[in-house]
Amino acid sequence: MRDLGAGFGYLVQGQRWVGRHGRWFGFGLLPGLITLVLYAAALVGLGYGADDLVDWATPFADDWSSPWLGLLRTTLTVLVFGFGLFLAVITFTAVTLLVGQPFYESLSEEVDRTEGGEVPESGLPLWRELWISARDSVRILVRVGLYSLLLFALGFVPVLGQTVVPVLGFCVTGYFLAEELTAVALQRRGMVLKDRLTLLRGRRLLTLGFGVPLGLAFLVPFVAVFLMPGAVAGATLLTRDLVGPENEDDGENENENGDGEDASAGAGVAGVTPGPAAH
Repeated sequence: MRDLGAGFGYLVQGQRWVGRHGRWFGFGLLPGLITLVLYAAALVGLGYGADDLVDWATPFADDWSSPWLGLLRTTLTVLVFGFGLFLAVITFTAVTLLVGQPFYESLSEEVDRTEGGEVPESGLPLWRELWISARDSVRILVRVGLYSLLLFALGFVPVLGQTVVPVLGFCVTGYFLAEELTAVALQRRGMVLKDRLTLLRGRRLLTLGFGVPLGLAFLVPFVAVFLMPGAVAGATLLTRDLVGPENEDDGENENENGDGEDASAGAGVAGVTPGPAAH
């Protein structure tokens, strides 16, 4: 349980860091603002079209009597919009990080610089970093999609669907939000997706303590945009806890050979010794 509090502590520390470095806060806002406009338009469209989509998908219920017809379609409309909102929360970070790759990488490097020690650099050209980030984001979204479908189906189970499923949904959201955000700092250390997931699984409570409160906050309109710079800063601080100096050296060697995807299995994690719990 201590790791849950430590994970939340990194989220708070990240917000404090950008609060002390106002120029970097403003610098980190731009990608989020661009992405917010795109997502707001998509959610408004879904809000207007969800009932029509449900009507089209349930022709078998056209002859049902009241109140069953309304109850079915209202429930499905709410679930469709909730599913869309869930995907928006998950994909917002991935899309914002992709749009803001050079912005957030610079911010993450500055956090490492101000905290002392070496500042890892990927050494890769921007186009290759964007390609790796986009590819990994798609892989994460596939995983999220599978979990989402399972949770969507479980949502129809009485009691369980109204109690346990929402909690699991927020845990899934928080876990993958943390993965996307720590990816900025971990990719600079040469760690590939498989190894990043292994690393985070080793500190699940720490990861959830960071990601779940952030996922809840991201449900509030506009909040995600203003929290993103601090979230990237906090994720960098979290990464410094997770990865020891010896792993940063291994990551630099992987970068010299490309993105490290074809390196020997587990190369980025073989020597990982999870850092001590945050103070």
